[in-house]
Amino acid sequence: MTPSYSYKLFEKSDYSAFWALFTDNLINLLVLSGVCRFVFGMPAEIVFGRILPGAAVAIVFGIVIYTLLARRAAARAGRDVTALPYGISTPVMFVYLFGVIGPIYWATSDPMLAWQVGIGAGFIGGIVAGLGAIVGPMLKAVTPRAGMLGTLCGIALVYIGAVPLAEVFEQPLIGFASLAIILWGLVGRFKLPFDMPAGLVALAVGVVIAMILGESRISADGLGFYPPMPYFGDLVAGIQHLWANPELFLVLIPVQIYNFIETMNNVESAEAAGDEYPVALCQVTDGAGTMIGALFGSPFPTTAYIGHPAYKRMGAHAGYIIGVGVVIPLAAIFGLLAFLGDLMPVAAAAPVLVFVALSLVANTAQSVRPEHMAAVGFAMLPHVSDFLIVKWGSLIGALGATGVEGLPSLGDPALTAALLQQGAHYSGHLALSQGAILTGLIWGAIVASLIDGRFKVAAGFTLAGAAMSSVGIIHGASLQFPSLEGPTGGYLIAGAFFLIYPMVLGDRAGERGDPVVDEPAPAPSRAPAE
Repeated sequence: MTPSYSYKLFEKSDYSAFWALFTDNLINLLVLSGVCRFVFGMPAEIVFGRILPGAAVAIVFGIVIYTLLARRAAARAGRDVTALPYGISTPVMFVYLFGVIGPIYWATSDPMLAWQVGIGAGFIGGIVAGLGAIVGPMLKAVTPRAGMLGTLCGIALVYIGAVPLAEVFEQPLIGFASLAIILWGLVGRFKLPFDMPAGLVALAVGVVIAMILGESRISADGLGFYPPMPYFGDLVAGIQHLWANPELFLVLIPVQIYNFIETMNNVESAEAAGDEYPVALCQVTDGAGTMIGALFGSPFPTTAYIGHPAYKRMGAHAGYIIGVGVVIPLAAIFGLLAFLGDLMPVAAAAPVLVFVALSLVANTAQSVRPEHMAAVGFAMLPHVSDFLIVKWGSLIGALGATGVEGLPSLGDPALTAALLQQGAHYSGHLALSQGAILTGLIWGAIVASLIDGRFKVAAGFTLAGAAMSSVGIIHGASLQFPSLEGPTGGYLIAGAFFLIYPMVLGDRAGERGDPVVDEPAPAPSRAPAE
């Protein structure tokens, strides 16, 4: 401890970081509220009156804890630190929407029951996420950094980078203006006039251009007063329905395993950037926040966010998450989220998310050994497959919505064969996409361990992959009884090779052959252009 050190919660640099994190949370809340209202037919009373205020309570809880953890970390290190970002987990949000809430609604056409089951699933899921604290520190200790950060880079590159960038190119007159300011002020780190925060300026410029083009509007729809309240009876009803329909746990448990692994990876990302946080306490915080949110009406799990290195690069302290913990609840309680969604076009906000993705990838490249970048690249690949599967599904849905009849579903044998003939390997991408974050972590760890000559560790991760594959945690649509079919047998063969072959070679196992391709000479440094 350094008693004389005083940690300032707020710095001027927190303003830009605030707008980045606020935008991320805002987009998630707008998406989930839109799906609940217009896809699942939930009335405004549930969406604006229960789900959004409940999510706000969960966000406030987590931000209070992460602010205290930042103060403690700063006191221990005797220097400034950046608080972990926090909010609703984007990938898990979609699983809850279309894997838990959606099936109940489509089976019963009862939006109230769908919401009750959603908060019941959220509460139980929070327990599973919190239990990750038991194994989290051990996993963190044995898993190579390249595996943990590589799988995060895959998510960042595909969903936080490529998708928002596509939205920028859909509205280039709005998006390019915001993107130029983000690249100048946050990526290039050049000052703007009067030291204005680049994130705020980018959003403001985008909104102004959107209003001139008629792509932004001011609407009072949804405004009101929606105080958060606990819903004990509805929570119990939802849990009872879950116990009566245990097949939903086949969706719930794997995704919550993903959630606590995501927290572990994000803590590792922060440590790689220079800020150390206790992984077990962070996992308990995320689980408790999810349970509190469920009690107050939100089905959606919360987690430590991807992107800490980006906020640290901005020079943020804890003020940026405190700002989100104030503005998001106020917006939810007074119905301002819909107002902000109408006012702020996605193309104006998307460049901030692109910057978060770039920062995470760049920080990973700096925080792992150069030879481990191959492992990072391998860990990213399953997320590309996940992206393809999602978009192929969207294509089929779009064709159906336009009136095309007789469409086969994804997975139809004839369609799979036709896709293969066109060079689209649906079956392989599907297997990689199922449990992509765990698959990326496992294979990143395998590759990093092999690079280091730690053959037993590589075999251990390979056998762990076999165990998870055999019961459907990865490479499967749902949990199942153990089976050796599919990738499981392949994992066992690879694991056996990693264990046995070094034993056969003996002392020669650590010898390395010549590189396949000579490494290029370092590029000469150049002075920056005037």
